[in-house]
Amino acid sequence: MNSIENILRVKISLAFNNIFSLTIETYKLSFQKTVKDFEGDITINVFPFLKPVKEIIPSMTPELLAAELGNYLMKDTKEVKSFNVAKGFLNIVIADEYWCDFFNSIHNDSHYGTVKADRDSKNIMVEYSSPNTNKPLHLGHVRNNLLGHSVSEILKAAGYLVTKTNLVNDRGVHICKSMLAWEKWGNGETPDSTGMKGDKLVGKYYVEFDKHYKEEIKSLIDKGNTKEEAEKNSSLMKEVQDMLRKWEASDKEVMNLWKTMNSWVYKGFAETYASIGITFDKTYYESDTYLLGKKIVEEGLAKKAFFKKPDGSVWIDLTADGLDEKVILRADGTSVYITQDIGTAIERFKDYPHLHQLIYTVGNEQDYHFKVLFLILKKLGYKWAEECYHLSYGMVELPDGKMKSREGTVVDADDLIDEMISTAKSTTLELGKTADMNSDEAEQLFKTTGLGALKYFILKVDPKKKMLFNPKESIDFNGHTGPFIQYTHARIKSVLRKADAGGHTSTNIKLDPKEKEVIKLLYHYPAIIKEAAKAYNPAHVANYTYELAKVYNQFYHDIPILKEEDTTIKNFRLALSHTTANIIKNSMHLLGIEVPERM
Repeated sequence: MNSIENILRVKISLAFNNIFSLTIETYKLSFQKTVKDFEGDITINVFPFLKPVKEIIPSMTPELLAAELGNYLMKDTKEVKSFNVAKGFLNIVIADEYWCDFFNSIHNDSHYGTVKADRDSKNIMVEYSSPNTNKPLHLGHVRNNLLGHSVSEILKAAGYLVTKTNLVNDRGVHICKSMLAWEKWGNGETPDSTGMKGDKLVGKYYVEFDKHYKEEIKSLIDKGNTKEEAEKNSSLMKEVQDMLRKWEASDKEVMNLWKTMNSWVYKGFAETYASIGITFDKTYYESDTYLLGKKIVEEGLAKKAFFKKPDGSVWIDLTADGLDEKVILRADGTSVYITQDIGTAIERFKDYPHLHQLIYTVGNEQDYHFKVLFLILKKLGYKWAEECYHLSYGMVELPDGKMKSREGTVVDADDLIDEMISTAKSTTLELGKTADMNSDEAEQLFKTTGLGALKYFILKVDPKKKMLFNPKESIDFNGHTGPFIQYTHARIKSVLRKADAGGHTSTNIKLDPKEKEVIKLLYHYPAIIKEAAKAYNPAHVANYTYELAKVYNQFYHDIPILKEEDTTIKNFRLALSHTTANIIKNSMHLLGIEVPERM
């Protein structure tokens, strides 16, 4: 069905031609939703067209121009019911017949709003998660994973071919800290012997290292060292650096310990990913790619893109580009993060030769890092560097302040998930929403609403903004929350079960304003997906879905459905309910959130 915007675009072009003998550039036509203070469905700004019209009619004003266009549309466009003018803005009321025809066209389309990818579709890779194997996933990782997963699903819905990838930071100084601490103070304990998840056990020794390291630094300072001297003379840090050198030299003993401890972590990660529904199409490991980066450094030196300092370290000078000098390889020959990222980026475009774009989902504290990375790749001659994008997001904060992983005060992802499910359980039982459920159904509902609350609360916030996570607020069944939307879906399903039918549409009814508001929101669903995909921003989908649930609830409270005596109208309202439930379910799926059938 032709969109109302396209219809108006053609008609307004004809209006300018017939009234003023002008040919206008229709792409300049701007359509917005009419603000609530005025009657209308669509508003057109006529100011961009005033100047050429005034050259013909000098006395023309914005108000007169809007009125001329409105009168023309009223006479020539059956889809236009009425109009009003506010300064240079033309507010148009669309006829009920158009909205009914539109609704009739989508009612049975289970894929409404989405675009199916084909062989000509753009290929996009989205990297997210990127955990370190020295600690378990935490609240910051949760935002990262939810954001990356949702952006991937939204891009798929917009018609792109998407590859979801994870880059595991499985080597480096931080990994060696956990390994050394376990060697020194672990007494051979394992996940099996302690009953701890493997990622938590390894994380315990990362914290243990930091504790002993701080004690050593304090002791050295007490003996007369400056802080800088103490850090330089730390025997623990020297052991860590020696372990890293041995790892890069493939020392058998170090490699065996590394493989063992990483295997514990991978198993723990897998359990956490499964609990929140996170999957990947391919996983990369820094241990496989860092050597590729080192090889590229050699090529960069030959091309004079990089230079060596007297101590043997390799650098790139980006001062002419408004940045600074950046180390690419340490004096001892070991890699830094940028080295690995160079190699990994190149490997990905080799693995996926038809890749159009590579999106990195990483917190905004790494903004500078990615500016440097993309610029280095560009200077090395890789044209696809222009297609690399950093999906930067703000940190998650708690009422107590920012998390600090080295001090062991991190909000563990598993603990957070358990807390959300527990809170959902107590809230759901308090509201009596499981009265007719068996224990298995109730437990599934607690999990669905708990995870839905967590995911929605995080994804409704623009990624660029830092956010304060409030678990209790996120569970509110009457607020701007996931459970509110989930409950709306369950409510609609209850209505449909009682009616034992999905209803059917009609083009011969007068729409109640509440019905029209629901249909208008359904109409905007495809545009919301496109907007969210273009901005890599799930908040557009999240806030749209809340608005749809809210408007449907107003319709539900004010307009009879099952008690409506006119069969045609009753079936229309059932059809409207059925379609609304489908869109809520589909849009929540794009956020990685399940919706219950009963609640």
